[in-house]
Amino acid sequence: MADKVVARRQSLGFLLLYALASAGGAIAYVPFLTIWLPGRMTELAGSADVQTLGYVTFFGAIAASVGAIGFGWLSDRTQNRRGWVLAGLALTIGLLLAVPLAQDIWSLVAIIIAWQLALNMMLGPLAAWAGDLVPDDQKGLLGGLLAFSPALGGWSGWLVTWPGLVPAESRLIVIALLVATAVLPVLLFGRPRPFPELTAPPKRTEEAGPQRPTGPAVRMWLARLLVQIAEAALFAYLYFWFRSIDPEMHDNEKARLFGMALTIAIPIALASGRWADRNDRPFLPLVVSSAVSGLGMVGMALATGLDAAKASYLVFGIATTVFLSLHSSQTLRILPRSDRRGRDLGIFNLTNTVPSLIMPWLTISLVPGFGFDALFLLLAGLTAIAVLLLATMPRLR
Repeated sequence: MADKVVARRQSLGFLLLYALASAGGAIAYVPFLTIWLPGRMTELAGSADVQTLGYVTFFGAIAASVGAIGFGWLSDRTQNRRGWVLAGLALTIGLLLAVPLAQDIWSLVAIIIAWQLALNMMLGPLAAWAGDLVPDDQKGLLGGLLAFSPALGGWSGWLVTWPGLVPAESRLIVIALLVATAVLPVLLFGRPRPFPELTAPPKRTEEAGPQRPTGPAVRMWLARLLVQIAEAALFAYLYFWFRSIDPEMHDNEKARLFGMALTIAIPIALASGRWADRNDRPFLPLVVSSAVSGLGMVGMALATGLDAAKASYLVFGIATTVFLSLHSSQTLRILPRSDRRGRDLGIFNLTNTVPSLIMPWLTISLVPGFGFDALFLLLAGLTAIAVLLLATMPRLR
């Protein structure tokens, strides 16, 4: 009997290696896009750096969306997730090292777009691989482990910018080495137990038409989109909001607060995920964390002093990180087709890219006339809709 229980569970070793590989994606893009790229844009574009960075962000988001769907679908068709991840890793590192060779704006833009495609050649099939190998009663644990991804991405940025540790001209090389160190172990040493029932093609009948997105899948997609709009707004404008509260607040303190939220979220996500697995309540932690995230934004809207602002942001940042980590793993249980898992996860990836197109318009419309308070209250309202979508899901029971 004990052997049957063990056979139904994926090995902890593989789950840990997989979580490390997933973190490799964050290590690839967080320090590169937030630290290295803006500086290089200033060198090449001068006073037009902000506008040019906006173009790169826009076209990069399109490339990421296309790459996630396209390469996820290709990994479905070829049934070879590991091969696509390895190819994407090699191209991601190669293009990352080629970025300094760009001597003008348009060659840099071209390399960034190609890099986004390569990165999603790695990340799209990698996300689908978890759906092939992690049973439902371990998806909560997987979500908790995925909380390491944003934290390791932030820590890697802190590492490569540590004064005197890494020369500026060597930062991309160090980032490339960190990415390879994170992703290669699961490809080389991962020995996952197979779960044929997770990869079995859907049953077809003569009466059945093509499978369309289910109600839970649509609800999960919309809920993540709404929360991601709030997360994207805070990520982009956190600096300016804290400056409006206290102009004397040091940049290092803002970065430390951001890193603290990501770090504290890890044990909370792990505990929440394990609780969901043990009690067979996969979506309840999503409801709670999204609700707490909304309360954090209300607190930010009402905050008048720096201490209240920092405490409210920590509530928001921790809860949102927990939500996004657990959502990533629990999404795998509600996708309608196992043989289109990579493609469908690529469609879910739109919830990561579309907010970058929506969020600037919300901010421009509200902040100049009504301040950040109005923006945060609107975002809290959007998050409340996400709470309702998840709280009324049939599978919550």
